[in-house]
Amino acid sequence: MTQTHIAVVGAGLMGHGIAYLFGAAGHRVRVQDPSPAALEQLPLRLREICDLLGTDRATADQVEGSSSLAEAVADADFVFEAVPEKLELKQQLFAELERLAPARAIFCSNTSSIPIASIGARLADPSRLVGAHFWNPPHLVRLVEVVVKDEANRAAAERVVELLRAAGRHPVVLNRDIPGFVGNRLQHALKREAIALVAAGVCDAETIDDVVKLGFGARLAVLGPLEQSDLVGLDLTKAIHDVLISDLDVTPHTHPYLDALVAKGELGMKTGKGFRSWTPETAAAVRERLRTFLAKSARADGSESGR
Repeated sequence: MTQTHIAVVGAGLMGHGIAYLFGAAGHRVRVQDPSPAALEQLPLRLREICDLLGTDRATADQVEGSSSLAEAVADADFVFEAVPEKLELKQQLFAELERLAPARAIFCSNTSSIPIASIGARLADPSRLVGAHFWNPPHLVRLVEVVVKDEANRAAAERVVELLRAAGRHPVVLNRDIPGFVGNRLQHALKREAIALVAAGVCDAETIDDVVKLGFGARLAVLGPLEQSDLVGLDLTKAIHDVLISDLDVTPHTHPYLDALVAKGELGMKTGKGFRSWTPETAAAVRERLRTFLAKSARADGSESGR
């Protein structure tokens, strides 16, 4: 793909990683953020990614920062939104983008759960908007869920898939626009059962995490759940379901156990206590363990693809 003008709205956790990906792919990238501090930190954060992945620091030179939305999107071919997960904020942003960006520009929302139809409700031409859900951190996790609202935006989605694939990502296309898409529906179905097991006194949170990490989680990177079902046989899968399915948690709302933790201000690592207890040191160790693992995988992927 020839050089394309990419605008990224939001220089935070997701935005700077998305900007790196397209800068590394040789595109011209502008990142807009109203925060001077976020824009000031942007070059440093980009260089840190380069150092982590062993890529040329010149990639950071492909990315410019701007506090002006109009300036950032003035000549954009694609605009990637990476703002907080608030429907009203996203609706207002895309309505403004429709006014400021060129008519050719395709809009992409990095929402992790909000239906694309809801986000694009105020657009005169919603066929320009598709979902492009990157996983955190986007420069280390290859998958991107591309969400097609309906056939009207299929062409835009295909162009986004082409752009992402050329940048070394692994885009998958979702043909229905549903809350949470695929990845978060699967992830939170697991979390719902995990919370219910702890709430019922079956085990503690540490046991849940050990069972996942040291048990079936160890194979998930190379063997998906339906692939595993075919491997062991659907007759065995059905036999287990016949015993198990009716006993799984079906709480139709946020589990009261989670509600109670949030009400007490026990929000996880940032407060020192959530499902488990955390010190600054143990929290930092988990973050570093994850970062090291994902960086090693990303470098291996880059080496194998010749990038």
